[in-house]
Amino acid sequence: MITYRCLAIFTYSFEYSILRLKLEESGIRHYFQNENFANVLPMSSLALGGIQLMIHPQDFQKAKTILQSFDQDFNLTIV
Repeated sequence: MITYRCLAIFTYSFEYSILRLKLEESGIRHYFQNENFANVLPMSSLALGGIQLMIHPQDFQKAKTILQSFDQDFNLTIV
């Protein structure tokens, strides 16, 4: 069994909408752990430790590069 690695943690699903598209566009194998539960009960993500972006080990470095460039290119902050 392949163990996926956690790359980032989010509180709400809207925080990673664009990032998800970039990962899918690049063919990176990933999933968001606790996503469905957090969407049904939004405040539950805090109790679960957040919505975790889990990346396949072979794609981890590529995904990390995308996440870093995403932060630099857009420099988004939530107010």
